[in-house]
Amino acid sequence: MTNHSFEDESDAKYLYGFLAGLLAGSLVAAAATLLLAPQSGKRTRARIQRESAKLREQTADTVEDALAQARAKAGQITGDVREKTDELEQRAQAVFDEQSERLSSAVKAGKKAARDL
Repeated sequence: MTNHSFEDESDAKYLYGFLAGLLAGSLVAAAATLLLAPQSGKRTRARIQRESAKLREQTADTVEDALAQARAKAGQITGDVREKTDELEQRAQAVFDEQSERLSSAVKAGKKAARDL
């Protein structure tokens, strides 16, 4: 069984780093565009609104993708845990059956020894 918690923490750090970088880069780009744009205030405000709407949409898409990836990873981990649980349950049943057989044999041997006396 692999160490999923370590991988998940590492994946989460990269995901949060990516999202933070995406947001920061978008804000810097928007600010640079506004500062360098030779437009009137009215046109600039309209452009800010359009760019803000685009940024919100991109951020929502990125968050949705990240959530989908997290759900897929959680489903994979759940499947792995169930598989290992089933495997351990089968091993435990085999050991239990073996020990029950040994105990039964020992009881029979004890009864035979008692009769022989």
